Amino acid sequence: MSQKYRYAIIGTGFPHGSPGATGFGMAHFHYPAFASTGKVELVAIAEPNTSAAQAFIEKHHITPKIYADYRAMLTHEQPNIVSICTWPHLHAEMVMAAAEAGVRAIHCEKPMAITWGDCKKMKATADAHGAKLTFNHQRRHLLVFQAVRDAIARGDIGELVQIEAQCPNLFDWGTHWLDMLFFYNQETPAEWVIGQIDSRQERRIFGAYHEEQGLCHFKWKNGVRGWMVTGYEAGIGCTHRLVGKEGIIEVLSERKYRITGKTTWEEREFAQEPFDEHRRSAADVVQQLEDSTHRALLSADFALQSTEVIFATYYSSKIRGRVDLPLAYEGNALLDMVETGEVGPKRAHML
Repeated sequence: MSQKYRYAIIGTGFPHGSPGATGFGMAHFHYPAFASTGKVELVAIAEPNTSAAQAFIEKHHITPKIYADYRAMLTHEQPNIVSICTWPHLHAEMVMAAAEAGVRAIHCEKPMAITWGDCKKMKATADAHGAKLTFNHQRRHLLVFQAVRDAIARGDIGELVQIEAQCPNLFDWGTHWLDMLFFYNQETPAEWVIGQIDSRQERRIFGAYHEEQGLCHFKWKNGVRGWMVTGYEAGIGCTHRLVGKEGIIEVLSERKYRITGKTTWEEREFAQEPFDEHRRSAADVVQQLEDSTHRALLSADFALQSTEVIFATYYSSKIRGRVDLPLAYEGNALLDMVETGEVGPKRAHML
């Protein structure tokens, strides 16, 4: 291909840790990752904060067009690929606008959206307009997690029985780990979810409300059980634990896991260049445009399955019972419970 794909970014933010930064500034990861493919040209950025836009072009030594209005950018620049690097409550409208504008590949930050209904609408809109939609669960491209998935597929610990995980929360961090649990289990759909959450004070991450403690238990259609604990006292002694009938794998970090059969543990460590998972993610997104049969490892198809478990856990907590999938409730039951005072600051004041 001699002509490069027209690439644009919605939401640059400030570089992580710099003055004015309110998040990780993921556009500062997206751009160099896509640039590393050698197949894109950054033609425009949409960023209403002029200081953030200026910081972006200065940091990366580039001269794209700058728009305050992302819709105007989509109309005038007609990009082939768009990165969406904004807070979760903006994702749905931006993804759908990009698809409707004819963007061929949309790479959006996680978590998907604030309600389950919006998550489904994003995918449906992308499909209706022929857009390839991906979400930045970039850890799928870390070698250690791929090695664990391959070990499970080979039967290194026998038939898989259960997968466990722990993390700070269900939504912002949990979206990565639930996605990873599905990745380990060969993208098998889930059958049911039962869960509970605790919220006593308002806790927001990038504008989205989060629980302070949570428990999520679910079953995949192949019979494997999944568990994830979050927040307060959530440690399980490792990041992920995969239990088979003939052994156990414990993921210790994003570089190392250990495996045991009937006797001793064996540690396995993986050397991977920093930022490599982002480069691999970008290349995977671009490949979709060059091979119509390719489904990216970060496909929205996979993101929907793990995200459904998050919203089903909220809903299970609300109805105090098991939720059979597919999840019919399209709202966000955590926000519903906060509003009615079932959880959150209103309830805390009554205790």
